[in-house]
Amino acid sequence: MIENLETLVTLAKAGTMMETSTVLKISQSAVSKRIAALERYYDRELIERHGRRVVLTHQGTRLVEKVIPLLSELRGVFLEDNALRKGKIIIGVSEAILSSWGSRLFAEVHAQTPEVEFTFHAQRSPVVLDRIRSGEYMVGICTGSPDADTDLQSEVIRLEPMVIIPSALARLKYRIGDELEVITIESRSGAWRSIEEDMRRLKLKRNVSLESFFGVAQMALAGFGHGLVPEGVAKTLGISPKRFIALNEAGLNRPVRFVARKSMFSQPLIQSFYQSVSKLAEQV
Repeated sequence: MIENLETLVTLAKAGTMMETSTVLKISQSAVSKRIAALERYYDRELIERHGRRVVLTHQGTRLVEKVIPLLSELRGVFLEDNALRKGKIIIGVSEAILSSWGSRLFAEVHAQTPEVEFTFHAQRSPVVLDRIRSGEYMVGICTGSPDADTDLQSEVIRLEPMVIIPSALARLKYRIGDELEVITIESRSGAWRSIEEDMRRLKLKRNVSLESFFGVAQMALAGFGHGLVPEGVAKTLGISPKRFIALNEAGLNRPVRFVARKSMFSQPLIQSFYQSVSKLAEQV
């Protein structure tokens, strides 16, 4: 029954059977069977199909609203009673962070605490936050404004400079405050919400958006336009600091946050992990 309810909640977020099956790593047929089992059990239609899209009926919406807090509590009990007891931390990490300097950060932390077992999941920041809320992840390292998620404990561990990669690495005559069109991250990302206002202040205009900072950087290198990305992304791709323009002195940074549910953040193991991460984050 719990698996069926989790499937309905995931479907409500994903919107299609295909996306739900991808998230849950099961077949679309299995998704349909689980939803059908719920509808038989409750003797109610819970979803309506509109082409490929799926929306919840009124009854389905009411059920999801009631079930989400329950599932979160059940997962939280599992994590606190089992994972913490075993010295295990399940972490969701922003893809751009884990693919750049984050892996080095975690290697340093692991070297200091070899007795702790780490399980990592690379996701977009909004997904990391959702899965912390649902109890699937214990903590997250992600981007976004630190006051955007008041239901979670959120601490900034690093302000990562944003940089401009000139198109095709050609010489760019640019002064801070000049108007400039750039390729950068799309609006649904956590990073966008934290840099949008400062971009406007610095007269940087997004003319193309992509879902990945690494994609932005590669498009800039290929000559499709100037790319605005975190410094760690540029350095990971081997771009010399002499070839990009750092904007940290102009106040354009993306906050990197350590996030957890408040009950989880208070656990001694998580507190120790947070202390290690916050000390090392600026050094990698």
